[in-house]
Amino acid sequence: MDWEQIPVRKLDGIGPQTALALEKLGIGRLGDLLRYYPADYERYGAPVPVREAVPGQVCVIRASIDTAPSTYGFGKNAILSFRVRDRSGTLRVSYFHAPYLKSSIHKYDERVFRGRVRDGGKYGLSMDQPEMFAPADYEALQGSIRPVYSLPAGLSRKRFRSAMEQALRYADHWPEVLPPEHLPAGMPEGAEAIRQIHFPDSVRALEQARSRLVLEEFTAFILRVRLMRQEEKNAENPCPMPDGTLPEEALAKLPYALTGAQKRALEEISADLAGNKRMNRLLQGDVGSGKTAVALLALLRAVGNGYQGALMAPTEVLAEQHFAKISALLEEWEMPVKAVLLTSSLKAAEKRETLRRIAAGEADLVIGTHALIQEGVNFSCLGLVITDEQHRFGVRQRNVLAGKGEAPHMLVMSATPIPRTLAIILYGDLDISVLDELPGGRIPIKNAVVPPSYRENAYRLIKREAAAGHQSYIICPLVEESEGLDAENVEDYSAQVQEALGPEIRVGKLHGRMKSEEKNRVMREFAAGHIQVLVATTVVEVGVDVPTATVMMVENAERFGLAQLHQLRGRVGRGNAQSYAIFVDGSGRGEKNKRLEVMRSTNDGFRIAEEDLKLRGPGDLFGVRQSGEMHFALGDIYSDHALLLQAAAIASRIQEEDPALDAPKHSALRKYVLEYGAEGYGL
Repeated sequence: MDWEQIPVRKLDGIGPQTALALEKLGIGRLGDLLRYYPADYERYGAPVPVREAVPGQVCVIRASIDTAPSTYGFGKNAILSFRVRDRSGTLRVSYFHAPYLKSSIHKYDERVFRGRVRDGGKYGLSMDQPEMFAPADYEALQGSIRPVYSLPAGLSRKRFRSAMEQALRYADHWPEVLPPEHLPAGMPEGAEAIRQIHFPDSVRALEQARSRLVLEEFTAFILRVRLMRQEEKNAENPCPMPDGTLPEEALAKLPYALTGAQKRALEEISADLAGNKRMNRLLQGDVGSGKTAVALLALLRAVGNGYQGALMAPTEVLAEQHFAKISALLEEWEMPVKAVLLTSSLKAAEKRETLRRIAAGEADLVIGTHALIQEGVNFSCLGLVITDEQHRFGVRQRNVLAGKGEAPHMLVMSATPIPRTLAIILYGDLDISVLDELPGGRIPIKNAVVPPSYRENAYRLIKREAAAGHQSYIICPLVEESEGLDAENVEDYSAQVQEALGPEIRVGKLHGRMKSEEKNRVMREFAAGHIQVLVATTVVEVGVDVPTATVMMVENAERFGLAQLHQLRGRVGRGNAQSYAIFVDGSGRGEKNKRLEVMRSTNDGFRIAEEDLKLRGPGDLFGVRQSGEMHFALGDIYSDHALLLQAAAIASRIQEEDPALDAPKHSALRKYVLEYGAEGYGL
């Protein structure tokens, strides 16, 4: 039996319940488990004196407990706090939601504390939620690098680590995905790379292992995309659309003129639709560049030629907004075009009727979510498929939707500006149209990079905007308090914001751990103006159009990538009022933070993408992953762009030698490209 196919339930300590939890993570076999890479790493370095502790950094302090612990608050909100001392100074240590620790903390006991240091000004240095060790226990750990895996509640970290250690016994059989002649000098063999990525011996070993696996991942992705492109390029146009009557009528009724970029993109799309080959195109444009208008005109061209068009959005709220806008325009323009909305939350009777209308051809435009690709959705004559926010959908999902028709044309849209050099590699299966200018009349967003001490001023601005009928977003990097991380969190911070703003302003909260129904309810209430301030994680990055939202405040902005910060900023500035973006820098670096200075100095997403590419450099192996484009397990297209370019060159050499990857030496690569590659990248 192929060792990669061995079920994880065969491992010691993996019972039915744990196996089910692993299955929800996409881990059913040993191969899946070994490719479930750490989300982060923790280094257990040597202790430093209190006076050498650097605010904003994770430090290790060996000190004696100087004061008996005190408890503030009650129940689950209780805070346990005490002071520790070494020969160089004192440090305040606090634990949240942990009153049970009080009985184990005694004055004069010596302990080792590992956590992120904060500068409390006149109150001195402090640590919140540090790991605490007996000195002998820490000495056993010192110098090690330990993996941190992203696991759901209920899945024991200890049990997961044990399962990983067992799986690594098979590492000697790890396949060499890339033939040795294609590997740069100094890169480890595959078996060594997979060991070191999970339990590294040193920082250097981890760097080399990660580079090797990222190179494999990028090369497999590029080959997968190129093989798909090869299959597509000879596909004849099954849905010719030469007639442009309906979009011409719509253009005449638009209350504004299209930008030059919109006109150019529309001409490229129209040429594809009327040409000899099936369209497979990416429409890439900055936030607010007018992608939806271009998409609607393309859909009207399909309808005008007797075909149905489908628009798939990543969330129900966004799909509902697209439907409402398009329906209102069609009614205003008095066009005989019928649009329907298809989402999972439709009532059974509504859904049956909607499906009937789609199958009967009574619905010209179908707007919806993933519900569009479910079984039972049958189109009468689907000619054009458009997916919004392309990076939220895999190629496989797009192709399932395309399979609802006779090879319809495909247009995918993305508001994530990516440098063209990388876009050509990443979207190798697509032709690219770029919207690189914004419609006139937009009021530029005012940007500010501020320290945490500015927070009260920001609250005053938010209150002023609320009084004017406007709304605000506050973004936090975490859902709830996380051990060892000094970052604002949604659960606690939303309560603080409510207290600071007063009862007359309604504060809502939104994060990815909430159920879909609850997330949709909150976003609908915010879009309707019933919530004035929304405290959220980046789940709002792809959000609805709320013209009355004028303030975007991002806590711990230094923890986000520039592309992500730009996406978040794009949630405001969509109406007629002046909008503001406030980036709270918790790093303490002030004007030395070049990345945030880029956000302050420009609203141009493409310039930001290029600057991001320059500033990233090698990724921080012990930091938060900066971007999630393309769903790579390890690679980051910005910090690893040198490896991405290297992978493109390797893929080209392999294709020249063996276009279909049929050679025996490419058997492991072919398997990775077709199996793990497809799953890992959503292909």
